[in-house]
Amino acid sequence: MGYLPCGVYHQYYRDDHAWWQTQFVWGKMILVGIVLFIIIPVFCGDYYLSVAYKIGYTILAALGVQLLIGYCGQITLGHAAFVAVGAYTSAMLILYVPWPALLVGAGLVYPISMIAAAFAAGMWSVLFGLPSARVKGFYLIMTTMAAQFITVDLVLTQYVSRVGGRGVAFSLPPGTISIGPWAIDTDRKIYYLMIVLVCLCLFGMANLLRSKVGRAWIAIRDNDIAAKALGVNIVWYKLVAFFVAGFIGGIAGAFWISALYFVSPEHFVFFYSLWWVGVILIGGAGSLHGVVFGAMFMVLVEEILRNGLVTLGALMPGFMLVGKFDYFRDAAFGLAIILFLIYEPNGLSYRYWQLKNYFNLWPFSY
Repeated sequence: MGYLPCGVYHQYYRDDHAWWQTQFVWGKMILVGIVLFIIIPVFCGDYYLSVAYKIGYTILAALGVQLLIGYCGQITLGHAAFVAVGAYTSAMLILYVPWPALLVGAGLVYPISMIAAAFAAGMWSVLFGLPSARVKGFYLIMTTMAAQFITVDLVLTQYVSRVGGRGVAFSLPPGTISIGPWAIDTDRKIYYLMIVLVCLCLFGMANLLRSKVGRAWIAIRDNDIAAKALGVNIVWYKLVAFFVAGFIGGIAGAFWISALYFVSPEHFVFFYSLWWVGVILIGGAGSLHGVVFGAMFMVLVEEILRNGLVTLGALMPGFMLVGKFDYFRDAAFGLAIILFLIYEPNGLSYRYWQLKNYFNLWPFSY
């Protein structure tokens, strides 16, 4: 059957919880795969590919925020710190560890550094997640903000960034980042790496949310007192949530150095912690679709605003609009948050859910 009209759809639990339940859904996903893996990398130029993998980086970075805020109810404003730990860990392992020639020749240094960066960021996240055992709400916000300022402004900027007599940034020589025989040295290769990482992280997160751990997170989010009364170990599952969020953030940071070929504290300032929370609010809290939609909205609006200011700056040079992009971006970011909280508090994923149900229930969509 190509579609499911109405009524009892399946006889077995396994069929009812399958990812792609009909031929129509299989066709949609195959079409999405063709677009992502063939049409975009083949027919888009370097600029559009750079925008695409920036969207992917935003998805990876905001996915941990979605886990903490949308699924576990733990408010965080310091997630950029954990992404920074992942980026610096991966860069320093590549630059300073005397890897065996066998691993270097096999192109395994960067994948190993990415895995190590994910674990390092996860453990660092657990360290600052410990206060969540005793505090929540406003007080938890302050502890996660402390993670941002301690990690980025103090540890990374004043100490780690100066390892090896460097100034602030770590530069990675061309050809340093490779996976197997493939050097990640073009926008198209960075795009393919991004697509693979985003698919793996979304697939892993979706499966985790369907497990015992995911149900415990949602129970804590909805009512932590009731969850504790039912036997859920609140402290343990909160720390697991912080670890998984930091783990994915570490993957995001390790990926980002492949796109920049250098890493600096200015890439992980407090603004980006707020930015990724905005991605969740606009896309929709408690929805993996919301992470994707929110990242696309934020990055595309940012690029449209940048190109618009360049065009207006050329037409009206006296206003000097180009050099003030950061101020216009911040203003647009704040305005978007306000408008969405007033007119679309459930985010873009809710509209997607309504549209999907409209077509799935047609002709009884009233």
